[in-house]
Amino acid sequence: MTDRQSVDISVFPRSLRLDSVASETDEYPANVFEANSNAFDKSARIGTYNASEESELPAGVGQYEDFHTIDWLRDIARDRLRHRHIVKKSQESCWEYVKGFHDAWSGWVCVLIVGCAAGLTAGVIDIGANWMFDIKFGICPQQFYFSKEQCCWDSNDTHFGDNDCAEWKAWPTFFGAHDPTNGWYYLLSYIMYVFWAVFIGFLTVTLVRQFAPYACGSGIPEIKTILSGFIIRGYLGKWTYLIKSVTMMMAVSAGLSLGKEGPMVHMACCIGNIASYLFPKYGRNEAKKREILSAASAAGVSVAFGAPIGGVLFSLEEVSYYFPLKTLWRSFFCALVATFVLRSINPFGTSHLVMFYIDYNSPWFFFELVPFIILGIFGGLVGAFFIKANIYWCKYRKTSRLGLYPTLEVLIVTLATAIVSFPNPYTRKNTSELIAMLFQQCGPEDSTDLCDYRRNFTNVNHGVETAEIGDGVKRALWQLSLALIFKLLITVFTFGIKVPAGLFIPSMAVGAIAGRMLGVAMEQLAYYNQDWVFFKDMCNLNEACITPGIYAMVGAAAVLGGVTRMTISLVVIMFELTGGIQYIVPIMAAVMTSKWVSFTHRSYG
Repeated sequence: MTDRQSVDISVFPRSLRLDSVASETDEYPANVFEANSNAFDKSARIGTYNASEESELPAGVGQYEDFHTIDWLRDIARDRLRHRHIVKKSQESCWEYVKGFHDAWSGWVCVLIVGCAAGLTAGVIDIGANWMFDIKFGICPQQFYFSKEQCCWDSNDTHFGDNDCAEWKAWPTFFGAHDPTNGWYYLLSYIMYVFWAVFIGFLTVTLVRQFAPYACGSGIPEIKTILSGFIIRGYLGKWTYLIKSVTMMMAVSAGLSLGKEGPMVHMACCIGNIASYLFPKYGRNEAKKREILSAASAAGVSVAFGAPIGGVLFSLEEVSYYFPLKTLWRSFFCALVATFVLRSINPFGTSHLVMFYIDYNSPWFFFELVPFIILGIFGGLVGAFFIKANIYWCKYRKTSRLGLYPTLEVLIVTLATAIVSFPNPYTRKNTSELIAMLFQQCGPEDSTDLCDYRRNFTNVNHGVETAEIGDGVKRALWQLSLALIFKLLITVFTFGIKVPAGLFIPSMAVGAIAGRMLGVAMEQLAYYNQDWVFFKDMCNLNEACITPGIYAMVGAAAVLGGVTRMTISLVVIMFELTGGIQYIVPIMAAVMTSKWVSFTHRSYG
């Protein structure tokens, strides 16, 4: 017996071993598992299969106890014996043949159910998160369940900004303040923003602590552990799925520096675990169940980023331990179904699965590989800094009295985030909207500070030419630099608190801000030095030779690669996420550089 198999689980505190939701092992004594385990071992030794022995197991209970590892060889051998038994029985009668056919296609039916449920869950979360985030700014009196954008669809206004839609009522207007330029209006907006953020944060941590402690965090590290053969009962239970789905919307809408993409993988695996019990072939065999969980993790990434191929590669590269060829095909099918369902829901109302889709096709030039590699170095350094800082903070939380008050920690982090975020327009807005804005190219219709260039659009046949930046861009760069520092620091303290928290979106935001700033710097370098050998033959006066949005994409991929250490799946996710397939080479160069740099500063917790 190996050391890992001889671990005594009694050393684990009971609160860590059992979830309040799915403590199945309490209802059945240990001798049930021992007796069934011995029966299966006996069947495997003599080469026969007794279906009655396996069917006697209660629903939802396998032959392993909590915090134990599974026996891969034995479970695979049991499944082979079961399959031979079904094939043999199918020759006896038509009914047995139908049962054998059902057993053969049950895997495809199971991943179909998982894909549909994952796509539906993602659509509801996207819509709900947008509505709850807008609640901090105001409400739609006619239809309170409408977000600001949906509320203003019925408006007769041809354009609306922060306060221009007549149908949308900001909170200060309920207190008699109607002039957005008035200091009282700003103060009331500030107070209501902080109040709603703290209130939603309090509800989030309360629901997690009271009903599903396993719903906190990202869930991806634990999913990797489970897929490698470890048993954590309740971690993929129905209550964990339900509570995490609700609190994920609330955590994002509270304005915390976190994302919902990582937890989507956890929720999809919860769906896979629940659906597997509909089919005893998977529900009673832990090794077979992990085939469904691998497909579910692919569906989770697929609906989180709108990247079905990237989801399959993520499952193969990052999380899965046992990944046979049939699981690859089923993972692809599951990701396809999930993406189709999410596309049918159309949560963003743009006919796109994500908010980061780009609509330009600007070329990139060979000399730009140098700044792209610089972004890769920056991403690796940021990733190394974040990992070391977060490990240090988690150790401090564990050894200090702070760890005894998780609710207070969430309230403090939420309060600090809201107070600092509101004055800066780039930290006040939804992080996904910020990333989408940084990815875009400035056009004649854009009036934001980030697109305040001294351009003169007089010829419709000309593209967006390179121009000198205006005061708005200078102000935006200063605000973005503050946003970069704040996002990086606050994420260190946010990741690890007792709420659902993903790391993908905050990492992408930091990288997109840095990339956009570097892109603007390169753009101005090309504008003021058009006679340089790099720009002389490539920069046309009627076309922009430098597109800052490309740098934002590359920077987002670089920082995300530095934090997560992803490579192949990250590149595929990024070009599916944005639709910018022509920018694969810059993204590859930045991601590879980021991984090399982050590996030179590796830290382990």
